Amino acid sequence: MGAISSTVPPLTPPEKYVLCVSFCRRSTSNWIECFDPSNNSWTYLTRIPNLLDNHVLKNFALVSLNKSIYVIGGSLCQKDELGRNSNDSDQVIEVRLEVLRYDIVLNEWFECSPLKIPRYDFACTVSEGKIYVAGGKSDLENAKGTSTAEVYNPVTDEWSLLPEMSTLRYKCVGVTFGGKIYIVGGFAVGVDSDKSYGMERSSAEVYDTEAGKWDLVAGMWQLDVPPNQIVAVGGRLFSSGDCLKAWKGHIEAYDGMLWDVVDGSHLGNLNSPISTSDANSDNWPPLERLYLTMAPIGSHLYFLAGYRMAGESSRTVSMVHMFDTSATKDSWRSFEPMEEEGEKQLCTHCCAVEIS
Repeated sequence: MGAISSTVPPLTPPEKYVLCVSFCRRSTSNWIECFDPSNNSWTYLTRIPNLLDNHVLKNFALVSLNKSIYVIGGSLCQKDELGRNSNDSDQVIEVRLEVLRYDIVLNEWFECSPLKIPRYDFACTVSEGKIYVAGGKSDLENAKGTSTAEVYNPVTDEWSLLPEMSTLRYKCVGVTFGGKIYIVGGFAVGVDSDKSYGMERSSAEVYDTEAGKWDLVAGMWQLDVPPNQIVAVGGRLFSSGDCLKAWKGHIEAYDGMLWDVVDGSHLGNLNSPISTSDANSDNWPPLERLYLTMAPIGSHLYFLAGYRMAGESSRTVSMVHMFDTSATKDSWRSFEPMEEEGEKQLCTHCCAVEIS
């Protein structure tokens, strides 16, 4: 792996976890920020290297392993020349093979071995010190996803192809659960089928790393709309919504059989946390949510949200909400909101990084 130069001073944090996420703006390529739950602070970490001006990377995987962040695959987009800040207005020009690693303590980027197959909108998860990817789209012409999967060994810096899934799927979600690799939902069709049915969309492909084979679990997701995120905490899976509605007003948990609403998880103000009825309405006008992403740290789920101030495009608010999955009451805590200049786009979901 080759090192890539960086100009940001090294980060020397105490023993703890931080949440890392990638953003971009209308005329700015991707950068990575981290949120420190211990003091409700945001820190600019670094810019993703090797991106041309007016280009942005989207639909990639951002995962953490061994105090490093991996940027995997994705779609390289040319920013909309009209300056519209929309996820749909940028032109996709390339599906990426590239894999980059950022050491959060050393503050240094490294080039890793590329994927065997380019992909974006794919599933990704970490299990037993290795990174697994599956599904996604591999080219710009084909409307269907791919059934291919591969695994990365950071010790040898090598990607190895896995057996193919029985379905072609993209916008699927990867999670490690019960020692197995789950590739959940997405826009899916059978390998030998031309049409997408609810049965495939609501299914999961489950990879047994010991047996080296996939099993199809019908109805595991229970919806034909792709999930937004699914994370594992304490022997259960958690989700807050789907790709059409990232926050449904509550959290649902999966115990291996069914998805059920988690007691005490209802929270209406994730959609607009500050309204004209609040005591501080003079300082904080009504807000519209721009993005929402979550990641677990221990038994807690952290929801990172960004909001646009009503009628304004130059002022946004960042806010973090925390849900304690082990608590029986008063499970929610909302951190103090932070005002920022300029509107940010979320480029991929966040990940938790241990920096002790």
